[in-house]
Amino acid sequence: MASTWREHVGEPQSGVTFDEVADVVVVGFGYAGAVAAIEANDAGASVVLLEKMPNPGGISICSGGGARAAHDSETALCYLKATCGDRTPEDVLAVLARGMVEIGDYLKSLATICDAQVSSTLDRPVEWDSDKRGGNYPLPGWETFYHYNVDEIPGFDLATEYPHVKGSGSGGGCRVFKIVHEHVKARPIDVRFEAAVQQLLTNGRREVAGVRVATPDGERCIKARRGVILACGGFEANEEMKRQYWQMAPVLPVMARSNTGDGIRMAQELGADLWHMWHYHGSYGFKHPDPNYPYAVRMKRLPDWFPDDDPRARVPMAWIVVDRGGRRFMNENHPYTQDTNHRPMELFDPATQSFPRVPSYMICDEEGRKMYRLGMVTYNEEGLGYQWSEDNLTEVEMGILRRAESVRELAAMLDVDGVVLQETIDRWNASCQRNWDDEFGRPPGSLAPIRTPPFYVGEVWPVVSNTQGGPVHDADQQILDVNGRPIPRLYAAGELGSAFGYLYVSGGNLTECFITGRIAGRHAAALVDLD
Repeated sequence: MASTWREHVGEPQSGVTFDEVADVVVVGFGYAGAVAAIEANDAGASVVLLEKMPNPGGISICSGGGARAAHDSETALCYLKATCGDRTPEDVLAVLARGMVEIGDYLKSLATICDAQVSSTLDRPVEWDSDKRGGNYPLPGWETFYHYNVDEIPGFDLATEYPHVKGSGSGGGCRVFKIVHEHVKARPIDVRFEAAVQQLLTNGRREVAGVRVATPDGERCIKARRGVILACGGFEANEEMKRQYWQMAPVLPVMARSNTGDGIRMAQELGADLWHMWHYHGSYGFKHPDPNYPYAVRMKRLPDWFPDDDPRARVPMAWIVVDRGGRRFMNENHPYTQDTNHRPMELFDPATQSFPRVPSYMICDEEGRKMYRLGMVTYNEEGLGYQWSEDNLTEVEMGILRRAESVRELAAMLDVDGVVLQETIDRWNASCQRNWDDEFGRPPGSLAPIRTPPFYVGEVWPVVSNTQGGPVHDADQQILDVNGRPIPRLYAAGELGSAFGYLYVSGGNLTECFITGRIAGRHAAALVDLD
């Protein structure tokens, strides 16, 4: 029988009738939501897993799939504290550090489900790979880190199982998601798609007691006897939130237009405090010429490099980036280009009342055009199907890239001073000849001259892969209000209020999803049932 109760946020509001009841409600079906649902189920709770989109995976499934691991938790904690710059409490970071030590064994334990599925037909298990790259920056503790990758799942065909997904790299994120997806399917977890949570509902004691959900069949209210876990990502597709929290605009999303800050808004309605709202994982990329295409396209990802004489930096970067005056203004190849290379674009010029680097211009020559795909497409959405061409010529036809036979023609195309642009390119080519970028310190191994016509140019914009900001949480993943008190029975997991507060560590969000999903799922399942 449905139960009637009263919803409270401050003063009592109108009565609401529950349509159904579960022990734990999880919002969002990426890595964090899947793991939270698995752990809550295994702790004895009945679980409803709600996903806004028609398919699972969120942005998790588009990731590179490399989980950030560590050999020693104390050493990892030193590094995480340095990267967060005192923006995240130590106990929260300590949980993350300990989880990074355990992540390899946990992933292997999960992967046994796929081993069992293929053992009857293939005499080999899931294959793993790890590297010894260390952290992204030479901060205390960097040497303890490495990546943990699912190298192969025998019998798994990405195009068959997830045809709507175009992920980073070789599909590592899809392989990781395949593992957790199988665990969800193997359990009595009630999964709902196209189920967008609209509101958190509370009882007279201000405890979170359920959710209001919009479905294709109408609105439903689901009671959560023990707790609600928000694992619904960030706000990279919410233009108004980006305008309010970030100085630079526009910043274009490269995937997941479903991430519109729903969990942030709902937690705020209950008084949640926020942190890290300025911090996002981004870089620069191209705008698609079709106004109906929902995503920007990141520049090709070159290997990350360590700020030292690192052989991984010895991959030529085919391009330079200039501002709207035709001048270089940054190292186009940061140690972790896909994380911080949007930051130099944020300059506001009070004299012109403009952002002179939004958009900027990517320039390469014919040799650079032939090197590799210049763009990297990612999405988790049906009906897109776009892939960047191998030789970049389709993008010339589309107008993403424009071609000029001379630097003079290129300058006219961009409406910049031809002398300035020629000086910029000459100075760059001289740096390549010396094998040293004395202007901005781009690694010598990434230098490639621009001298062989025709030349190519494309507008590049700041882009966001995912946000780190959101509700503040404690070490148990409980969301805290503005007075530092837990909002009863409300939890966060994954990138909804990530622990990363200043510099990100590659693969860190993936591991964070698993660590925080486990904590939130277990903690919520252990609560005493509401009346």
